[in-house]
Amino acid sequence: MARSLVIVESPAKAKTINKYLGRNYNVKASYGHVMDLPKKTIGILLPGEENGKRKKKRKSKGKAAAEKRPVKSVVVTDENIFEPTYEVIPGKLKVIGDLQKAASSAEAIYLAGDPDREGEAICAHLAEILGKPRKYANVAIAAEEENGNGDKSVAKAEKKPAKVAVTTTRTSPPKIYRVMFNEITQKAIKAAFEHPTDLNENLVDAQQARRVLDRLVGYKVSPILWDKVRRGLSAGRVQTVALRVIVEREREIRAFVPKEYWTIHALLGASEPPSFEAKLIKRDGEEIEIPDEAEAQRILAAVDHASWTVANVTQKEKRRYAPPPFTTSKLQQAGYNRLRYTAKRTMMLAQRLYEGVELGDEGSVALITYMRTDSVKVSNDAIAQVRDHIGSSYGQSYLPERPNFFKSKKDAQEAHEAIRPTDVSRTPEGVRRYLEEDMFKLYQMIWQRFVASQMVPAVFDQTTIDVDAAGYTFRATGSVVKFEGYLAAYQSVKEEEDKEDEGDSAGNRLPKVSEGEVLRLETIRPEQHFTEPPPRYTEATLVKELEDKGIGRPSTYATIISTIVEREYVNKDQGRFTPTLLGEKVSDLLVKAFEDIFDVGFTARLEDELDEIEEGKLGWRSSVKEFWDRFEVDLEKASDAMDSYKAGIPTGKKCEKCGEGELLERISRHGFFLGCSRYPDCDFIQDISETAGDDEGETGTAYCDNCGKVMAIKRGRFGTFLACTGYPNCKTTRRLASGTKKALQPDVPIDEKCPEDGGQLLRRAGRYGDFIGCQNYPKCKYTRPITLGIKCPKCSEGEFVRRGTSKGRGRGRIFYGCSRYPDCDFTTPYEPIAEPCPKCGAPFVVEKRTKQGAFRACIRENCDWEVPVAEAEPTPAQVPEPVGAGAPSRA
Repeated sequence: MARSLVIVESPAKAKTINKYLGRNYNVKASYGHVMDLPKKTIGILLPGEENGKRKKKRKSKGKAAAEKRPVKSVVVTDENIFEPTYEVIPGKLKVIGDLQKAASSAEAIYLAGDPDREGEAICAHLAEILGKPRKYANVAIAAEEENGNGDKSVAKAEKKPAKVAVTTTRTSPPKIYRVMFNEITQKAIKAAFEHPTDLNENLVDAQQARRVLDRLVGYKVSPILWDKVRRGLSAGRVQTVALRVIVEREREIRAFVPKEYWTIHALLGASEPPSFEAKLIKRDGEEIEIPDEAEAQRILAAVDHASWTVANVTQKEKRRYAPPPFTTSKLQQAGYNRLRYTAKRTMMLAQRLYEGVELGDEGSVALITYMRTDSVKVSNDAIAQVRDHIGSSYGQSYLPERPNFFKSKKDAQEAHEAIRPTDVSRTPEGVRRYLEEDMFKLYQMIWQRFVASQMVPAVFDQTTIDVDAAGYTFRATGSVVKFEGYLAAYQSVKEEEDKEDEGDSAGNRLPKVSEGEVLRLETIRPEQHFTEPPPRYTEATLVKELEDKGIGRPSTYATIISTIVEREYVNKDQGRFTPTLLGEKVSDLLVKAFEDIFDVGFTARLEDELDEIEEGKLGWRSSVKEFWDRFEVDLEKASDAMDSYKAGIPTGKKCEKCGEGELLERISRHGFFLGCSRYPDCDFIQDISETAGDDEGETGTAYCDNCGKVMAIKRGRFGTFLACTGYPNCKTTRRLASGTKKALQPDVPIDEKCPEDGGQLLRRAGRYGDFIGCQNYPKCKYTRPITLGIKCPKCSEGEFVRRGTSKGRGRGRIFYGCSRYPDCDFTTPYEPIAEPCPKCGAPFVVEKRTKQGAFRACIRENCDWEVPVAEAEPTPAQVPEPVGAGAPSRA
């Protein structure tokens, strides 16, 4: 009996599904998309163009040019306008061959891609390849073959679209079905295969419209950037708008002017403890603002001898309701806020949890439902199971009478479910031994949030005390947990909470007081404050902002963020995004030239149109045509009107050197700079700092240590540096701190001679940090790392060296290792402290920094000493002046 072929997107998913389907099904993976638009041409039939335009052929060496063949033209009509031509992705030919071979003998074909637009498009492309082409589907399979060594080479035959030949005796093609499921469980799989459907053409059209729109922007705008700025840059329909959001926030911060204000706090005592603090909020019943110290002092004088009387006491019960289960964007935000995972990392881990994880004897098991969703809907079966779990594990008092239901946002796809565990009985601790630590933490968060979503609210007793003093009203608010409710399963963190009254007062206990009671003033203090600018975006707040503005879709946020970071349009410093100078310049050029296309509101409306296409309310061609009509006008203007950094952008400033030319803003491989318009007659250049808005002092004048002349910023093959203006008589140079105009500290002599040539040893700054080197470099290349003076516990010969880098992919990954590496490979991620362990006597302890705070701990085996830093010895031993010997650390 012939088996049915099931095609999924990944091998992990195939493995999990295979165990549920049994012997009558052959499950294979497509490894994601199998087809896409061509790389070297736009691949879209545009108005006024014909596909099939001839390309110039290269002449073969020693042969005459091949004869010209007639090229079939396609007339552009309303029915085929913007039609894309798809090609099999390079490297997927073998996958397609295997799938076609399996399909040739299959009884039926079930396409089981993910339940979203991308999954539907993958299924549509597979259907085209396996014998069920869509209308106007232009499909080409690249003429690519693999030789016996596994190397890929272009077929030497005529370069026509090649098809994979499959020999079969079948008289009729197998039927092709579409099956969808939101979770990979036996019940969901069985239900999907009992009720297979056809491909959803609306979903495919929505994905195709998005792909065409993205290709038009990327293919048409990026070359303009190459021409005006530099090659290798890219523009994206959504990517550029996200960059614009970050740039505009940075400019808000720069333009922000802090405003001074003061607050006054009184510590009061009642007849019963405890004392409590009240804050001034009103004067004569009106809201009060204290602009400066003089006003604060005047108020202090007014209440100095006043009677402090309880004017009003309000007590009420406040409820905080359980949050809904995760959607994609909320998962990404919580992943960052709680676990400090990037959006990309969160989605990669969630994908693995969805596709299946090996759970011992159970085999591959999917732990969560589909992770790309904007719905908070939950199936009845899942609700029943979690309610049983809550009742048995937490008690009936934690279980609401009726299930909690949540309202999705208006454009949510209600066919999907929220992200939840596939089986609540698989508790995080129950599966922990099978999961990697980062995967466990994400699963634990998803599981806890889902359980909490079906629990009763947390109840707080909130008390507000208003105190009158000479017409001034001081208020104290206290809130204590009366019943923890859903908080028993899922503790909210500050970034996740909505602004609630109990947010600042939770846990504050107030004494029992009555109206008219006279209180005693213990202390009163004024505090100076300044208003703060809006904060820079983190991954979580950027995802929230993009979602709130309707830019992109949650499933694309991780890719958008990764792209603008990889293109060096933004930097990520301490978890917050700042635009680079390149990012700002590119954003300004694109927004000015394509004001409509890269407008936040227009981009959001396009996303709404894609939803309408998916719902069958709008034709995809009409949506793309409306976009193209506006885009084409901007394109024609941009090619000529866009400023060019290659040609130079006038600044209106006179050249400081010749006084005749105008300074032009230009770009080189080293970055942006100002150059004279009279170049090469005048060679004046001035570097433009990458870090606009640096702290004072970073752009101050530096002087040569040898001759006292001013140091100037120069550019060389390895980037910018400081050089003495007395060159060539003085050849002093100094490195610049990365990304700034601030010079690194000069070399400092130490009381030691070089063991190789007897020269003076210096403490120097290198690319990867400070090191010890000989003053006679480059004649003498002796170097050694700077150690902490603490012996390595493994070899007892080497000493600890701080290693790691603040750049690249390993940014921020600092660790401490033995100076005798590679002979000794001991490392620790924690900073060694030169003080003995008070419990076991080990010669050093380490300092750990976690979300719970900083701790001193012993890492010797079988010693469990660990205390918070505040409780450690108040006067720890001083670490000796760094010395060291070992492997060189110079870059």
